[in-house]
Amino acid sequence: MFYIMIPHGILLMFLAIGLMFVRMVTFWAILITGKWPKGLFDYQVKFQRYGLRLNARLMNLADGYPAFGLSGTDQNTNFDIKYPEEVSRGTLLVRALFGPLLTFPHQFVLMFRMIGVMFINAIAFWAILITGKYPKGMFDFVVGTLRWQTRVGNYLSYYTDGYPPFTSEELPGESGDDGSMKQSNPDLLDDEL
Repeated sequence: MFYIMIPHGILLMFLAIGLMFVRMVTFWAILITGKWPKGLFDYQVKFQRYGLRLNARLMNLADGYPAFGLSGTDQNTNFDIKYPEEVSRGTLLVRALFGPLLTFPHQFVLMFRMIGVMFINAIAFWAILITGKYPKGMFDFVVGTLRWQTRVGNYLSYYTDGYPPFTSEELPGESGDDGSMKQSNPDLLDDEL
């Protein structure tokens, strides 16, 4: 599994350096204009999609080697987010100054959920190896944790002005276009997520 990380990790390191600059420019562009620069928005969405695609493989949520790079696609994981026409400058400043404090309740719970995910991954590895299937409850917990973590990250990254819900459940009408991770097959690991 860790053989996946070597080439992807090297590429992600360089892309993350670019992402730091993109996020700085994005902050000032939104603060001045009240709008996301479309190209910068697309870069960040592609970066996040790439990270989720890689995490799905590392957490045994999907089979196969993940597509390489920002333009790669994946039928097993779906992440997309609607381009926000406007972003509140006031909310932007509040999140920039107090974002970690505002999301502390989420981060606190997610810290324990991620510890649980580590244990689940170890158990699920053997369950998949022996039965060929990812136990549904474990699968749902891991996907839900990634979904929740993604929502909080999207809030802190200015993708949405709405405070993230305190849940890992898929919300009504949620299909991946709000920045969540959509699962295509929550039951089994049969060449699909």
